[in-house]
Amino acid sequence: MSAPADPPTGFERHFRRSPVTDAWEPLWSKRDEGRFVIALRVAEAHCNARAMLHGGVLSALCDNAMGIACALAIGDGTSLVTIHLSVDFLGAVRAGQWVEIAAEPTQPGRTIAFASAEVAADGAPVGRATALFRVIADVAKSSG
Repeated sequence: MSAPADPPTGFERHFRRSPVTDAWEPLWSKRDEGRFVIALRVAEAHCNARAMLHGGVLSALCDNAMGIACALAIGDGTSLVTIHLSVDFLGAVRAGQWVEIAAEPTQPGRTIAFASAEVAADGAPVGRATALFRVIADVAKSSG
């Protein structure tokens, strides 16, 4: 049985492009009751030599989702820089599975922001993450 090509209802193409994530396209995202969710259908290109989703891919997507969740909560075109990232891998993810990283800001402050994320593959928990970010002032606002 082949995996469906289309994402579940509510997802749109992820609006944030980056050279590091371009190779993993298509990425999908949505806002969901205070959480920001990034998702993808795992392909062979996302996998390691053991045919499982590479931990580096998952870590980068967790970082991305949690940073965006905090930036959306803080608002005003805020930029963030990762200070600390912790990812717990709870299960294997294989090609064809639908992976969602649901991030939420747990303490979106003015100088430091905290976030957490839950990772699910086809609805089953496979990971969790936490992060701390340094909030960078909006350069355009502070120079005008």
